[in-house]
Amino acid sequence: MRFHVYVIDDDPLQCRSVQVQLERIGYQVTCETSAKMAMENLLSPASDAYHVVLLDLSMPEISGLDILRTVCPVRPDLPIVIYTAYGDVDNAVKALKMGAADFVEKKDDAVRLEVVIENATRMARMKKEIDRLERERSATGSFGDIIGESQRINETCSLAKRAADSDIPVLIKGESGVGKEMFARAIHGSSSRKEKPFIAVNCGAIPEALVESILFGHEKGSFTGASERQKGKFREAQGGTLFLDEIGELDLDLQVKLLRALQEKEVEPVGAGLPVKVDVRIISATNVSLEKAVKSGLFREDLYYRLNVFPFTVPPLRERGQDIAILAYYFCMRYADQEGKKITSIAQDVLDAFAKYDWPGNVRQLQNVIFRAIVLCDGDTLTAADFSGLMGGYAAIEGAPGHVAADGDDNNDVAIDLFGKNKRFRTMAEIEAEVVEKALEHSQWRISKTARMLNISRSTLYRKMDEYNISQNENNIENQMISTASGE
Repeated sequence: MRFHVYVIDDDPLQCRSVQVQLERIGYQVTCETSAKMAMENLLSPASDAYHVVLLDLSMPEISGLDILRTVCPVRPDLPIVIYTAYGDVDNAVKALKMGAADFVEKKDDAVRLEVVIENATRMARMKKEIDRLERERSATGSFGDIIGESQRINETCSLAKRAADSDIPVLIKGESGVGKEMFARAIHGSSSRKEKPFIAVNCGAIPEALVESILFGHEKGSFTGASERQKGKFREAQGGTLFLDEIGELDLDLQVKLLRALQEKEVEPVGAGLPVKVDVRIISATNVSLEKAVKSGLFREDLYYRLNVFPFTVPPLRERGQDIAILAYYFCMRYADQEGKKITSIAQDVLDAFAKYDWPGNVRQLQNVIFRAIVLCDGDTLTAADFSGLMGGYAAIEGAPGHVAADGDDNNDVAIDLFGKNKRFRTMAEIEAEVVEKALEHSQWRISKTARMLNISRSTLYRKMDEYNISQNENNIENQMISTASGE
């Protein structure tokens, strides 16, 4: 993936000369000799493909100043560098005042042109990063933060934008790492509640004993350790949006209270005598099948229907093949700027390996892979060498071993194959299912012991067994009965 420069000049020879020069140092270049056509392109969605514009000032159809005057208010994020003839510096100064990023004279040497374009793209990236950090600080987002051009991600964004237009409860489904919270923030940031708080709660990361207090609040002295009054996340989100991530991890008792809060639009803080009215928009997310959880009795059916009013699924990265290189390039530029490194490209063999990999950790995994490589890279291009010695996403590049072995409690080797049929890297779900089943076999199907081994709750273990259709055979029943009787 390379920087894309849009060159606008009515002189075909000049266009070709600049194209050869910029392509020689790694830029992708598109030339346009018609000022009228260039204006139409810059005002259309096609302009999203360009990272910088090199614009001639003197053209017969429409002047460069006219193009600049029209385009800058519409695309302030697109850096436009003025390419002017010798002696036209006065107009170049006017262009700078109108919003041009910089100017370069046609008589200048090649190095000057390269430096100006590099600086223009760097400043544009820095501005986007500052805007992103500002939105992150204010806990809002926009659909512009969602990177990708594939049909799957465009369809998902289109659906999510419809949800943003109302207060309808939204359920975002998808695997871990696909960006469910980013979609939730984008919906909030595009809604009528965007000036109000966006509060995110990871239901799976809160100790069960504290969930009620954290969600609904508590009064001072209502329980041991309650040294001061807490509003709770519902009241913190008053007027805004409450994002309940990993909603499927909520305990059944808390599901009842959450259902009441949603139905009555009020919460009762722990230790309080009276309920408190709340006005919040609920967006929930899950990386498991709530339908299966309902059937297995781990999730209340009435709460499921209350949350599942406007569901949509964020596709995994392996189904967004077209976006992998785009995201890799985005993270490369972002972290290169952050780390102060002049890395401008990613080697094609790395991108080819990325395209063949399943990405079980999805966008989050790709982000971490690129960040680590940026730190290791000493050149101006990310190469396969920058991914060496690392597992997970890097294995597809360097041909890492096909399995990882772990010692059991009794020094029994347990092998987990990372590659399946046709040498395809197995998905996280496939690997997790095998880990759960091997752990159950290792513990002789003692549920509590297995849950402790995997560092998950018993309910989570039961849910994963149901999700992956893992069941005991007749030889394991006796062990399970012994385990239950002994309190294991």
